[in-house]
Order: sequence, then structure tokens, then C-alpha cells
Amino acid sequence: MRFEDFINEGKVRVASKDVSLAKSLIKTADNDLKFLGKLKIDDESARKIMVNYYDVLRSIIEAISAIDGYKVYSHEAFTFFLIKKGDNLIAEKFDRFRKIRNKINYYGKNISPEETQENVQDIIKLIAVLKNKYLSNYLVN
Repeated sequence: MRFEDFINEGKVRVASKDVSLAKSLIKTADNDLKFLGKLKIDDESARKIMVNYYDVLRSIIEAISAIDGYKVYSHEAFTFFLIKKGDNLIAEKFDRFRKIRNKINYYGKNISPEETQENVQDIIKLIAVLKNKYLSNYLVN
């Protein structure tokens, strides 16, 4: 599959560059990271915290796609968007987190606090890399 296939299927729409949307997504993601960073990861919270960190990562990728002139309607399409940009390792990690999130949300899978903590650290690093590489000109202070 290629990113262009998602465009042809209507799961991605070519749009105008949307800097205001990107800035809004970045600001929301930053606020969410501050909030999530205050939470304790334990047996009861691990699932929701994992899903919420995934959502922050997805928002950052959505901000990048908005700047590139795409409106993405499929989480899977973000993986192929990253591949198209040459970020194969980040795409692979994002897709792994997407699958974990789907198992939690749609199949009732549990996740341990330890696995969540490890994933959260990875997600925070990915967000920093993506913001530095693609969003440094759009960061909201």
C-alpha cells in the first residue's frame, strides 16, 4: 500500500496548507502532554494513558500533514504518510502504537503499567523528533 492509495480511496484528501490547524493541534498536544505527565501509571490507568499518548502522537503527525496540505481520515494512512516523507522507522513505531491502541479500544486488551511506561517514553521521544524536524517554525509559545 502507498499513501497515494489512501488519497484514491478518499481516506486522505488533498487540501490547502492549513497552518492555523497545525498550530492548534500543536498547542493542544502540548497541553495534553503536560496533563498526561502528571498522571500516575498503574494497573487501572495504564490503558487510558497509553491511548491518550498515542492520540497526542497522532495529533502531531496530523499537524505535519495539515502543513503539507493533507486532511487525513484514517489512522493507518498516517503510517504511509510518514513513509512517504522518508521516516520509515518512525512510521513503523507509530504503526505499532496504533495497533496497541486498537487492541485496547476495540478488543478490550489490557496493557501493563511497565509496557505503558516504556511506550510513553518512546512516544515522547518521537514527538520531540517530529516537532524538531517538521514543526519548529510553527511551535506555539
